[in-house]
Amino acid sequence: MNKKDLIREYKETRRPMGVFQIRNLTNDRLFIGSSTNLEGIFNRHRFQLVANGHPNKALQADWNALGAESFAFEVLEELDHREGLDDRKELEFLEDLWLEKAAPYGERGYNEPKKSREERLRMIADKNRKV
Repeated sequence: MNKKDLIREYKETRRPMGVFQIRNLTNDRLFIGSSTNLEGIFNRHRFQLVANGHPNKALQADWNALGAESFAFEVLEELDHREGLDDRKELEFLEDLWLEKAAPYGERGYNEPKKSREERLRMIADKNRKV
């Protein structure tokens, strides 16, 4: 195989997708998310945390205080691609189920409760009024 074929094959290869958690081993607080590329999202979160640039300030503060060895990156559930279904919508639904089950909010975790459609629309309208 030549280099172009290898690159094309790499780009066409499906990555494992699913729901993941970053678990604080010291206090069991959780951060739950989903991705179409589990390996990639773990690398991204690790990089942001090591670089002190993670958008979740509470998670970043605990990482800085406790160190990398106090956190586990875990796959909660993998999702197989199925023809005719939107992978992102399926992942969002699966993530919502895990968020409901684990409730990683406040003292239990690092997630913020998701805003309803109405709340998101209201925020957009408020933002547009300020402009």
